[in-house]
Amino acid sequence: MDRIGVFDFGGQYCHLIARRIRDLGVFSEIMQDPSNTYSGIILSGGPGNVYSEESPQLPEDFFEKIDVPVLGICYGHQMIAQAFGGVVQKGMEREYGKKIAMLNNTSPIFNGLENNEQVWMSHFDQIVELPPSFENIGSTDTCSIAAFHNLEEKLFGVQFHPEVIHTTNGSKILENFLKITNCKREWKLKDWIENKISELKQFIGQKQVIMAVSGGVDSTVAAILLSKADVKAHFIHVDTGLMRLDESKEVSEIFRDLGVENLHVINTKERFLSKLKGITDPEEKRKIIGKMFIEIFEEEAKKLGDFDILVQGTIYPDRIESAQPSQHATVIKTHHNVGGLPDTIDLDLVEPLNDLYKDEVRRIGEIIGLPEKFIKRHPFPGPALAIRILGEITIERLEILREADAIVTEIIQKHNIYDSLWQVFPALLPVKSVGVMGDKRTYEYILAIRAVESIDAMTADWARIDYDILEEISNQIVNKVHGINRVLYDITSKPPGTIEYE
Repeated sequence: MDRIGVFDFGGQYCHLIARRIRDLGVFSEIMQDPSNTYSGIILSGGPGNVYSEESPQLPEDFFEKIDVPVLGICYGHQMIAQAFGGVVQKGMEREYGKKIAMLNNTSPIFNGLENNEQVWMSHFDQIVELPPSFENIGSTDTCSIAAFHNLEEKLFGVQFHPEVIHTTNGSKILENFLKITNCKREWKLKDWIENKISELKQFIGQKQVIMAVSGGVDSTVAAILLSKADVKAHFIHVDTGLMRLDESKEVSEIFRDLGVENLHVINTKERFLSKLKGITDPEEKRKIIGKMFIEIFEEEAKKLGDFDILVQGTIYPDRIESAQPSQHATVIKTHHNVGGLPDTIDLDLVEPLNDLYKDEVRRIGEIIGLPEKFIKRHPFPGPALAIRILGEITIERLEILREADAIVTEIIQKHNIYDSLWQVFPALLPVKSVGVMGDKRTYEYILAIRAVESIDAMTADWARIDYDILEEISNQIVNKVHGINRVLYDITSKPPGTIEYE
C-alpha cells in the first residue's frame, strides 16, 4: 500500500497533515528517518529557526537518500530552500492569519486553484532568495516567496498551511501532491478498525481491564472496540460534581441501552470540590483533576479485583495540545487523559484512539453501529465544567453554569442547528457587571457563549448563529438563571484561541 511520510518539526499541525492525507485515501504516518519506502514526504511546520542549532534539523544527506516528491510546509518550506542554497531571513515580527495569495496555477501543486486564494499564515521567518533552479510560484502582500517548486527535483514548498481549514483550497493542494506522487488511494478506516480490534485482543488477552467512561463519543467507541475484542472490562463513570445537568443519569441510560455490563457510577463530588477549592490557575485545575481521576480508578480497581490495564478514550487533539506528539512541540494545555499521571502507576495505560481525530472516531462509531445520537453528541472536556468556570470553582458557580448550559443546549437543538456545530456551550467569567432588572440595580456574573464549527478540533471557526437565536438564549438565561445579568458571544477562531477557555 502506498504511503506518505510526514517529518515532524514540532508544529502543532504535524499530525493534522497526516490526518488530511488519510482523508484523501492514502495511508500517512509520522516518520523519523528518510526512506524510499514512502511514495512522498511532507516536511511539517514548526516553531524553529533554520539557522538555530537548537531547532530541529533534517537528517544528514536527507535529499541524497530519497528519490520521491517532497512538499515543505512553513518551516519545512524554509528548510528545503536553505538546504539547496537559498536564503531565509529572520522575521522581526510574526505574520499570522488569513491572507490572499497570488498563485501560479500552472504549477502541478496548484492545479485547479484560482490565481488568488485565501491561505493561512503563521510564521516569523521567510525566504528572501530562492536557490538556483527553483521557481517562485506564489506571493502575498507581505511575503514575496510564499511558494516555490523545482520540477526536476520534484520539490515543492508553501509558506502557508494547506492542512488547516482556513486555507480555502488546502485539501486540493494536498490532493495535487498525492497526484504528483502517483499514490493509489487504498487506505480505509474500516481496515484500521479490524487491525485495532486484533491488536487489542492480542495485547490485552486475559488481562483484567478497567476503563473510564463519560458517555461521550470517544469513551463509548473505545468501550465498543474492547467489547468486539472480547475483552471483559469494568467501566467506571466518576461523578465529579463538575458534570452537566443530569449527566451521570444519562451515562447510565446510554450504557444500559447499549447492553454494556459492569458499569460503576462513583459519586466523588465532595472530594473533587475540596481539592479544587481556591484553585484558579487552569493548568493546576487540569492536573488536579487528572490526578484525582487516576487515584479514584486505582482505588476502585482494588475494590473490584485485581486489574492490569487502564483504558482511556484519549484522541489525538488531547495529546497534541498537551505537547506529546514530539520533543519539539509546545504545551498548549494539559488534558485530563494525559495530564496528572503519577510517575508510578499501578496500571498499564492503553489508549486505542490516541492517533485519531474526532471525526474519524465518529465515523468508526457509524461503522460499528453506534446510534446516531451518540455519534453526533458534542465533545465535552474531561475536566468538565471546571474549565468553563474561569477562576475559582464553587457550588454556587457550578449551579449557575449548569442551568445556563441546559438552556443553551435546549435552544440550539430546538432550532435544529445542533448537528451543524462542532461545539456550543456557555462559560462563566470571573467578573461581575452592573445591570438593572425590575427597576433594581443588579451586580452579577457575565456569561460568554462559545459556538464553533470544525471537523477535527485542531482548527475551528466561530459560528455565525442567527441573531434571533442568540437573543433568545440571552433573554432566557438572564430571566431564568439567578446570578447572571449579561451574556456575551465569543467570535474568536482557533487559532488564535482554543475552543475551551481553560
